[in-house]
Amino acid sequence: MADTVDTTRQAAGFRELLANGPVRLLVICSLINSVGFFAMMPFLALYLADLTTLPPAAIGAFTGSVALVGAIGALVGGTMTDRAGADILLRAGFALYTLLSAALALVTLPAVVLPLIVCLGGALMLVGPSLKKLMSLAAGEGGDLVFRMRFMTLSTGAALGPLLGAAAYNMSHRALFGASAVLFALCLTLVHARRQSLKALDVQTQRTHRQRWIWVQALHDRRFRLVLASSVLITLVFSQFESTFTLYLKDESGSSAPTLFAALFAAHAVLAFLYQWPAATLARRMALPAQAAWGCAGFAVAFLCWGTSHGGLALLLTGVVAWTVGEAILMPMADLITHRITPDAQKGTFFGALELRYLGFSTGPVLGGALLDTSQWTYFGVMAAVSFAAWPLLRARALRPEAG
Repeated sequence: MADTVDTTRQAAGFRELLANGPVRLLVICSLINSVGFFAMMPFLALYLADLTTLPPAAIGAFTGSVALVGAIGALVGGTMTDRAGADILLRAGFALYTLLSAALALVTLPAVVLPLIVCLGGALMLVGPSLKKLMSLAAGEGGDLVFRMRFMTLSTGAALGPLLGAAAYNMSHRALFGASAVLFALCLTLVHARRQSLKALDVQTQRTHRQRWIWVQALHDRRFRLVLASSVLITLVFSQFESTFTLYLKDESGSSAPTLFAALFAAHAVLAFLYQWPAATLARRMALPAQAAWGCAGFAVAFLCWGTSHGGLALLLTGVVAWTVGEAILMPMADLITHRITPDAQKGTFFGALELRYLGFSTGPVLGGALLDTSQWTYFGVMAAVSFAAWPLLRARALRPEAG
């Protein structure tokens, strides 16, 4: 049937997929990497405020440079993944993470610390495309589920990493960066030990080696442009939860806002992990446009709940539940579609180009802040409408499985 989902790609369950050795290794590394990354990142601004006399805007620019360099640099990182080999680039990325974290644990001179922080984006641009390419190749027809597992590792890392980072930072900055360095070194050790099995997964062609600007081909693919554009809109909306929404809580709850947000974020992290099972079931039973509609509706309902909550816990929690439905459906969707529509030999390039979606994280807080300055109703009303901006792109016939 034209509007049904290609269920063969969902044939393997989570348990069966984890029985695959390379998949299990890559999922474990994704989890450890996420914990190490989120143990360090939330505390960079605090560390720079303690270490330097930089104004908040400059501190924000340096901490934000990690995501910016990682997103734009992934165009190069993805191309390098396809040309040199995903296993090599993955080890190089983990090695760079380890060296940079260890250096940050040892050095306190601002003139050295600031470039080291920017260089973290270089490690991000290597690890992201290579890890996703290997996961896609290792899972094969189970690729949809492996990217749901990757999203679960990100959710777990976002929940556990800051707890580890807070405990380490209370000891010293050396402990903060040292803990991340140990975790990144563990990832490097694991992938180096299994380098032959990972290398066997990779697919390279002579054409890939000859073509210098193969990422341009990704941007010329109409289906991929639809995925990328929808992803930028989704990340623009998604960025609100950890940026402008916290400002709203501060206005409503005052000094109790940090504690309230921590509780809401913890509930969100747990739900984001658990929701991947029903999200996988939904994907088997619903066509892509219907899934996208449910996801967009989840974000919109969350904004409406928060906008009418006046800081009340019941509506705030209801909004978090609806928000996590939208997140669980929409955030992994770009990886799932990219896995399906891209040739194996160029998956690194396409996954690298897909990292441009994180530009939405840069523009989202700016848009949200400007709307909130106008009024709370303007902010929540406009963002509820913007939540559906990606839906017309995701319902395009070109993205449906039967069109592939």
